[in-house]
Amino acid sequence: MSHIKIIRNCCSRLYKNISPYTGSLRKPKTYSFALNSRCFTRNFATRTAPDVDNNVLNSPWGEIKVGDETLTEYVFSDYELWANKPSVTCGTSGRSYEYGMLRMMVEHCAMALVGHMRLSPGDRIGLILPNIPEFAALIHGAMRAGLVVTFANPLYTAEEVRKQFTDCDVKAIGTIEMFMPLAQEVSKSLKDYKGTIWVGGEDDKTNGIFGLSSLIKANHKADLPKLNSEDVCLIPYSSGTTGMPKGVMLTHKNLVSNLKQVQYPKIMKYNGEKGHGDVILTVPPFFHIYGFNAVLNYNLTLGYHVVSIPKFTPEEYIKCLVEYKPTTVFVVPSLLAFLSTHPLVKKEHLESIETIVVGAAPITDSMLEKFLLKCEKTKDEIKLLQGYGMTESSPVTLMTPYIYPFNKVGSVGQLVPSTQARVISLTTGDTLGSHKSGELCLRGPQVMKGYWKNEKATLETIDSDGWLHTGDVAYYDDDHYFYIVDRTKELIKVKGNQVSPTEIESVIMELPEVADVAVVGMPDALAGEVPKAFVALKPNNKLTEKQIYDLVAQKLTRYKHLEGGVAFLETIPRNAAGKIMRNELKVLASHLITSIGCLQ
Repeated sequence: MSHIKIIRNCCSRLYKNISPYTGSLRKPKTYSFALNSRCFTRNFATRTAPDVDNNVLNSPWGEIKVGDETLTEYVFSDYELWANKPSVTCGTSGRSYEYGMLRMMVEHCAMALVGHMRLSPGDRIGLILPNIPEFAALIHGAMRAGLVVTFANPLYTAEEVRKQFTDCDVKAIGTIEMFMPLAQEVSKSLKDYKGTIWVGGEDDKTNGIFGLSSLIKANHKADLPKLNSEDVCLIPYSSGTTGMPKGVMLTHKNLVSNLKQVQYPKIMKYNGEKGHGDVILTVPPFFHIYGFNAVLNYNLTLGYHVVSIPKFTPEEYIKCLVEYKPTTVFVVPSLLAFLSTHPLVKKEHLESIETIVVGAAPITDSMLEKFLLKCEKTKDEIKLLQGYGMTESSPVTLMTPYIYPFNKVGSVGQLVPSTQARVISLTTGDTLGSHKSGELCLRGPQVMKGYWKNEKATLETIDSDGWLHTGDVAYYDDDHYFYIVDRTKELIKVKGNQVSPTEIESVIMELPEVADVAVVGMPDALAGEVPKAFVALKPNNKLTEKQIYDLVAQKLTRYKHLEGGVAFLETIPRNAAGKIMRNELKVLASHLITSIGCLQ
C-alpha cells in the first residue's frame, strides 16, 4: 500500500477517535504476534578486532554504511509493513496510535508547524512532555518540518527551563495541560515567540495556544523543506564532563548512524529481522537521549509496540506487565531492583519477559541473579543487555550483543560498528592496552557536531583528531569487552539523572553569607548517588544546613536536592589551578560518616 493511501485511510479513523479536549483515543484492538523461536550458540558472541595504530581499538563488528537519510525518514522507512499495528501506547490511559496513523500525524503536524504557525526551518522548538504517544508525533513532525528540537525535564523549575530555552532561542513550546503554566511563564522570556502547542487541549488564539489535535486535523498545506542529513535536528542539554548544562548539537546523520550501529544484525535478537511484533515496556524518559533514540526510535524502526507510562508508580507498572505482557523491558538499575524485591511484583507478572535492557549504569551479576530468582528462570531464558553512551554520542558507543558469555555480565559490552576507542593514562596521556584503567575516548559517526554556541567546551571535549573524551575511567579485557570503573568527570548520577555540581554551587553562591562552596556525589543505596554540599562562610556570618537545603529545593528540581546533607568548612580545598579537589571532599565525607557511625 502506498504512503498516500495509508495516510488517507488513517485520516478518517483519527478524526473519529481523537477528542479535541483530551486528545484521547479509543483503546486499540488487541493484537497477537507469532514469535519465531531460534536456537543460538554462544560461541559467536565474543568477537575481537586487531589493535591498530598503537592500541586504538576498532569495533569487532566492522562498519555500517553511513547514508544521507533524515531521522524521521529512517525511523518510518518500513512502516507500511506494519501500518495497522500499534506503535506507541500510553500504559496508563490505553491511548494508542497505529503506525499508519502515527506517520500521518507526523506529516500533518509538520505541515501545520510551517504553514499555520509560521515556523521556519532551523527554528528551535522546546518540548516539556512526559512519556506519552503524542511525543513521537510532535518531535518527528517538528524534525520533518526542518525544525530543531530541544527537550526539558518536566520536573524542572521555571528558572531551569527558562535558562535552557533562552540559551537555545526557542520559538515555540509543546506541552500538556499539567505543564501549561510552566510553559506560559517561560514563554514570556522568549524572543519572537510563535506560540504554545497544547497536547490534549484546544486552541486559545488570544493566548497564542494551538491544540495539537486541531493542528493535525485541519490538514494545513505547506512546502516542507528539503533536509540535509548534516543538519542539526536535536539539541538535548547535557553537562558534558564538567560545568553547567550545554546544548549538544546532534544531526540527522548522528542519530541515524547510531540506530544503524545498534541494529547490526549479528548483535540483535532475531538476527536483525524486523517486524516480529515484540512488545516493549519502557520507563526511561523520551526527553532523554537514551529514551528518545535508543528506546523510542530504535523500536519504532523495528515495528515493535512501545508501551510507556507518563509517571512511574508500582501499581501502573505492574498493570502494564499484566495487560501488555512485554517481551522486552528497558530499565535502570533501581527499577530492576524494584522488580526483584518488591512484594507486589509476582512471578506471573514477569513470565512474558525475554530481554532486559539496562541503561544509565551497569548492574552486577548478583542483581541479575535476584531478578532471575524472582522469575524462576535462567540466564539462557532471559537475556540481559547492557551498554554505555553519552548524550554527546547519540548515545550508544558500547553494547553487549544479544548473546554473550555469562562471565561478561557487568561489562558495558563491545564497541558498536564504525566506532573506535582508546584508553589513555590519566597521568601521561599515553594510550594503554588491555586490563589497564584510564580515560575512555571514542570516535565514530554518532559523535556530536559540537556544543551549541560553546566552541570552547567543544574543543575541551573533542580533540583535533576527533576523539570524544568521555571523562569516564574504563578498561577493556582480552575480548575487548569494556568495564566502567570510575568517573573523572564531576557529574553526579542520581537515579540515572545527571546532576551538575556547578549548577547547585551557583545557586548556593547566591547567598551573601557564602564565601565558597563545593558539591560532590555521595554513595546512596537507593539513588546511586546524592548531592552533598561543603560550604565555607564569610567571616562573622552564619547559616544553617536547613537554610541552604531549602534554597536549593526552591530553585532546582527534586533529584538535585541536597539529600547528602550540608557540611561547613573553613576553606574549600582547591589545587594550584583553582579547581575544586572533589576527591578529597568525598574522602572527608566518608570519614565523617564513619565517625558518626562509631559514636552511635
